[in-house]
Amino acid sequence: MSRAQIPALVLGVGGFGALVAAITSNEWKVTTRASSVITATWVYQGLWMNCAGNALGSFQCRPHFTIFKVEGYIQACRGLMIAAVSLGFFGSIFALFGMKCTKVGGSDKAKAKIACLAGIVFILSGLCSMTGCSLYANKITTEFFDPLYMEQKYELGAALFIGWAGASLCIIGGVIFCFSISDNNKTPRMGYTYNGPTSVMSSRTKYHGGEGDFKTTNPSKQFDKNAYV
Repeated sequence: MSRAQIPALVLGVGGFGALVAAITSNEWKVTTRASSVITATWVYQGLWMNCAGNALGSFQCRPHFTIFKVEGYIQACRGLMIAAVSLGFFGSIFALFGMKCTKVGGSDKAKAKIACLAGIVFILSGLCSMTGCSLYANKITTEFFDPLYMEQKYELGAALFIGWAGASLCIIGGVIFCFSISDNNKTPRMGYTYNGPTSVMSSRTKYHGGEGDFKTTNPSKQFDKNAYV
């Protein structure tokens, strides 16, 4: 079994789990601390819900009821994150089939191709997540540093950092999976040659032939008629 495939699988599956946590989180952006101290309220917004809480402990969430009224960058991030999670899921399946320790997937050559495919899928998943999180973060920072923007300003939420971390893990795991093909080619299977069956007489002749005092005798002379007279 290739030593590089185990850490690659751990990184890929771990990145996939981080992407699932990021897409389901509601903390993609949060209200700034300056406004939170004054109003004693906190607002969290995600891809699917808007949540608000106060100092008394009450917490309420409201989903986005319609798709058409959602801003364009949120819809783009939704599509990218859904693609990232889907690719990460299929990448995990391909990675399991491409492992040398599993009995499915065919020969070592076929497993190497499946492992390379899993690496490519993991890399695409990480790129989709990286693009979606960066697009969302760019919108937040643009509004935050715009002096003409008079509406509520937000800061980067924890979900963005989780998404970036998951994307990095997927990309690293995918690269390791792609480079594991060279490791498979360097360790071919051991071959054994079959020389055919060896007769007992030939082995005895070889054994006695090594001794200097061995002489071949004619068995017909040993059992002559005169021997029984």
